[in-house]
Amino acid sequence: MYKQILGWLMMLLPVLANAAVDDFVHAYTLKNGLKLLIKEDHRAPVVVSQIWYKVGSAYEHGGITGVSHMLEHMMFKGTEHFGPGQFSRLIAENGGQDNAFTSHDYTAYFQILEKSRLAVSFELEADRMRNLMLANPKYSEKSATEFAKELEVVKEERRMRTEDNPHALTQEYFNSVAFSNSSYKNPIIGWKPDLDTLTVEDLRNWYVRWYAPNNATLVVVGDVQPQEVYALAEKYFGPLSAQTIPPVKPRVEVEQLGVRQIHVRAPAQVPYLLMGYKVPVLKTVSKDNDWEPYALEVLSGILGGSRTSRFERKLVREQRIAAAADVDYDMQAWQADLLVIDATPASGKSVQELQQAVEAQIEALKTEPVNSDELDRIKAQVVAHDVYQKDSSFYQGMELGIYETVGLGYKRAAEYVRRIRQVTPEQIQQVARKYLVTEHLTIAILDPQPMTAPVRPHPPLVSEHHH
Repeated sequence: MYKQILGWLMMLLPVLANAAVDDFVHAYTLKNGLKLLIKEDHRAPVVVSQIWYKVGSAYEHGGITGVSHMLEHMMFKGTEHFGPGQFSRLIAENGGQDNAFTSHDYTAYFQILEKSRLAVSFELEADRMRNLMLANPKYSEKSATEFAKELEVVKEERRMRTEDNPHALTQEYFNSVAFSNSSYKNPIIGWKPDLDTLTVEDLRNWYVRWYAPNNATLVVVGDVQPQEVYALAEKYFGPLSAQTIPPVKPRVEVEQLGVRQIHVRAPAQVPYLLMGYKVPVLKTVSKDNDWEPYALEVLSGILGGSRTSRFERKLVREQRIAAAADVDYDMQAWQADLLVIDATPASGKSVQELQQAVEAQIEALKTEPVNSDELDRIKAQVVAHDVYQKDSSFYQGMELGIYETVGLGYKRAAEYVRRIRQVTPEQIQQVARKYLVTEHLTIAILDPQPMTAPVRPHPPLVSEHHH
């Protein structure tokens, strides 16, 4: 998921000149429990400030799905000191940009500013961490009005991005079927019936429960001096009170016993195929098998993600059975996740033919070890992608924030390149045989309906086969 978020966030930033960036991170913990991570990057007089809250849609329970994302919207609707919309206006007046994003695993808010303006960001962000108008009974009428308006904005966002987007709609149903009891089954934006019954009180409870300094990490990357940043953090965030954060019960996914298949019938021009295999991530794998996520990461690079990947070479260019095919795997997820293959059949080819071709490529990984030339090339691409992204101060902050917030610890980020380079052909073969198996597979197929059909999708057809 974070790769998708990163895609549009990276567009916000100018490309900085290529230069080596020191990996050293200055880490502090304030008395109230707030974690502070600072990374110097003196290539431009810019600072990126990000505040990460350890709460996202995966923390939600039935009936209030979408509350984390809705609260993200309400965080811009004013505090006791700054009125609705003033946060972004003040950042813009100081020459900066700001925004926020919600994922399954976290909610984060960021500002990009000229380095001398960091105090503006800290003052505003510290204020809305504890003083949101939403939480003060004195402003209940005003909060109710802002909530009602913003809820309509979120519902429209859901209509545009999911309900009227056949690929996104298929992905939503796919996740809901792939997971039985993991909270990854719920959409980040929330199910429509839950949005229809969401209340100001739901948001107030969520805010009071999770938005506290001891449930947050403040990440600062840019042309800064660590001691000065620490002093600013003490000044603005230090006075905030810690609170008791309720322990989160594990949501361990039950074992899948057979392939699951779903057909989504919706207005669309072409079919679409999703195939997802249950896989471990860094947070869930055992210490003895901590190499597996890195092997899965390289395996993903072998199959998709570049012009030289197998899907692109074999399925798109040679066999001409796919118009497009890719792989997505997020090894930094908070809970066990999926390795997802998404593909569109070429004109005149069926989804069934495409699925067989994809499965043939997966079988080849199980039966034939990857040769050293291909493995070295893919490793180089995976490493180069990581290095290239670090050219962005924003991505450096993203990396630290994600690792710290999901419970891996920010230091693990520095292991990535070394561990990728250690992956062997045998390890790739092992994870392919262990995890890319029919028993752990979920398939979603978009069956295109005429574009003149009602936008409202038909109920999906679901089946699960146990072996």
